[in-house]
Amino acid sequence: MEYTIQTSVTGEFDDVVKATNAALTDGGFGVLCDIDIQATLKEKLGEEFRQYRILGACNPPLAYEGLTEEIELGALLPCNVIVYETDDGDIVVSAVDPEQLVGIADNDALDSIETEVTERFDRVLAAVRNEFDPASEA
Repeated sequence: MEYTIQTSVTGEFDDVVKATNAALTDGGFGVLCDIDIQATLKEKLGEEFRQYRILGACNPPLAYEGLTEEIELGALLPCNVIVYETDDGDIVVSAVDPEQLVGIADNDALDSIETEVTERFDRVLAAVRNEFDPASEA
């Protein structure tokens, strides 16, 4: 089952994280948390791991609307966006698929929110992709 939407770019990891944060901000999201998995696993377990960040993204008006319709929706928030380095050196930016996420609630009142978040995440991913590969803009 696919549960993310994503793009892959070639660039410096920190630059892609910075571009992803900027695209999220431009898309109306705040980043509530930024978890550096590589550093955490090194600190807690002494294990080496690829560069990997989890960005907890939230659009307050949409979160409020969703929580008003489905109080337990908070267990699925914020929406996570991950940035990680592949074995080939590419950088993947991947967002939770809002259709899959909201589908868990099985509440038709959330359909418009799912559509809105999907459209916003699609624009975020396109903005990141276009920053690192302007020829990909179509």
